[in-house]
Amino acid sequence: MSAVRSGRRSLIAPTLAALAGIAILCGLGAWQVERLHWKEGLIARVNARLTAPPVAAPGPAEWARLDLAAAEYQPVSVRGRFDNAKEIHVVYTLTEPRGPLGGPGYMVMTPFAAEAGWTVYVNRGFVPTAKADPQSRGSGRIEGDTIVQGLLRAPSRRSWFMPGDDAVRNQWFSRDPALYAAAQGLPPEKVAPYIIDAAYDRNSPDGLPQGGETVVDFPNSHLGYAITWFGLAAALAGVYAAFAWRRWRGEAKPQA
Repeated sequence: MSAVRSGRRSLIAPTLAALAGIAILCGLGAWQVERLHWKEGLIARVNARLTAPPVAAPGPAEWARLDLAAAEYQPVSVRGRFDNAKEIHVVYTLTEPRGPLGGPGYMVMTPFAAEAGWTVYVNRGFVPTAKADPQSRGSGRIEGDTIVQGLLRAPSRRSWFMPGDDAVRNQWFSRDPALYAAAQGLPPEKVAPYIIDAAYDRNSPDGLPQGGETVVDFPNSHLGYAITWFGLAAALAGVYAAFAWRRWRGEAKPQA
């Protein structure tokens, strides 16, 4: 009996450890369920936003209070003209093109002077490496007053493992209008803090740049993660139950 009592007393520490582990695993599972609901809501909002009619692109009076995360993928439009001499080339590999061209190349970011006196960088679309030189694209440049329609996109800096942005060679990895404006000497207070991904232009004579290549993809693995965490909690509970039953029955001696 003394061995049994000793075994039962020795369950205190394993019980506390098991309860702590189960609580942590269940907490992680619950957190993933919350993330799942958040992600599903985000996907629903973005999908609804993508098909909404375009609104006027936010101007300087709205920039200070503009929530870029909430406004991203909102269709917008703005009237003005392109400054084609200041193209920015962002290194990009188009793996799943919607248009006819893909592979290694660039996304062409062109400053667009809005008629209201401010500037927004427009991602006009993809060009293959061989078409990086604007002179090789025939009549792809848009001159004079025009209206740009596309999706509002938040800026993004290059990842730490990518090469540095090279303004001299015009090879960039960041999609950040603030960096572009600084490199091109544009007044930062008049440059929009977002980029517009231009829609595909069916009227482009040679189809370049190839617009409409915005990737809207929100990986949603939270349900799988939640099942994993809850499964681990259940497994830990099962292992502990078997261990405790043997110890309680006195069939296993306490560890020294």
